[in-house]
Amino acid sequence: MRPLAPAARELADAYAYCERLARSHYENFPVASHLLPAAMRPHIAAIYAFARVADDMADEGIRTPEARTADLQRWGARLDHVLATGSLGDGPHAETFVAVRKSIEACHLPAGLFHDLLSAFRQDVTVTRYETWADLLDYCRRSANPVGRLVLRVAGRDNATADEASDAVCTALQLTNFWQDLQVDWRKGRVYVPGAVWRAAGARESELSGDRLTQPWREAIREAVIYTRQLFARGRTVCDAVDGRLRYELRATWLGGTRILDKLEESQFDPYVRRPKLSWTDAVPIAWRAAVWNQKRRD
Repeated sequence: MRPLAPAARELADAYAYCERLARSHYENFPVASHLLPAAMRPHIAAIYAFARVADDMADEGIRTPEARTADLQRWGARLDHVLATGSLGDGPHAETFVAVRKSIEACHLPAGLFHDLLSAFRQDVTVTRYETWADLLDYCRRSANPVGRLVLRVAGRDNATADEASDAVCTALQLTNFWQDLQVDWRKGRVYVPGAVWRAAGARESELSGDRLTQPWREAIREAVIYTRQLFARGRTVCDAVDGRLRYELRATWLGGTRILDKLEESQFDPYVRRPKLSWTDAVPIAWRAAVWNQKRRD
């Protein structure tokens, strides 16, 4: 086999770097898994790597909020520079930009969706509470929904109906992660359950400091789960808006998210007792339900 030319080798190495980064983080749903068509996997990994690095920049740590915000602004400016000039410039993670630039060009990905993600990450630095569903959904519109739309573009799909269904599922997945990580987020000083929801249930923030959720907080989580299930149901059609193996990837993603909600319900809506997450024992039921998708529905 003829060795790759230097430019081709650089691109192959860049995508390999992104795939390693994608596989090094646990998620509720597979990232660039082997269910995806082989031609899509490098592009999905590149998108994920770009977002993963930015998300890490926004995370709490010893750096000040101003420093984290500045890092995110530089990350976005670097993307614009790479797209405008083709030059990587200075800075770490050059492989990510090699891969992202190629994927944007090859798949006609809107650069604005990448900037939406960065906008949400900058918001993470300063915003730790959300008062209404509208406030939280606006955050999800920028933190989660762009990923789904980018996946559809990589798959060659660009239509409003699929986008709307994808947005519903991506928001539902983001919300599911918030509910399962309620205690983790509280310890970081964050509460994603809308204030209007937990106050209506008679809950108080101070009650989140215990080892178990109080009844008012379990009622608030119950309301949040109901709302999230409605979003999953609304977006279910996106799983059949694509063809081939990607269809099964999206089905598995949808089923994985709803399974987390099942586990929350089984715990009486108390993620403090046991953080609900997917395990190997969930794999077979999810695979079976993905195969009989249109024969038996469970929203």
